[in-house]
Amino acid sequence: MEIRIGDLAKRSGCEVVTIRYYEKEGLLPKPARSGGNFRLYSDVHIERLLFIRHCRSLDMTLSEIRILLGLRDNPAQDCGDVNALLDVHIRQTEERVEALLQLKRHLLSLREKCSGARRIEACGILQGLSDCDHPGCNA
Repeated sequence: MEIRIGDLAKRSGCEVVTIRYYEKEGLLPKPARSGGNFRLYSDVHIERLLFIRHCRSLDMTLSEIRILLGLRDNPAQDCGDVNALLDVHIRQTEERVEALLQLKRHLLSLREKCSGARRIEACGILQGLSDCDHPGCNA
């Protein structure tokens, strides 16, 4: 089966510009060309693009995806490198979750500083934002 980029975009739920970018980055193999020089994609492109999209939905970087695709393209290889890559990604995710929880705690602390309608000059939230007694303040 050979389809044009617009059909590939519809089937994969991916924007045309993103497909071209993935091609440029080497994540998708170069498509065949028609006599009119249109890109012609196959089932291989659809499947690979769906794999990339699934990885992106897990917040994997393009470099992580590139590594995974390289490993996937060598199916006889041991999958230890896949496990190691995912372990690193999990640790990074845990760090981001902790940072977001810290952010939430800070926002809740700010919110407690102002419980009702007041004049702006008495707003505890704005005063709290002016203070530099929280993590991440660079003053």
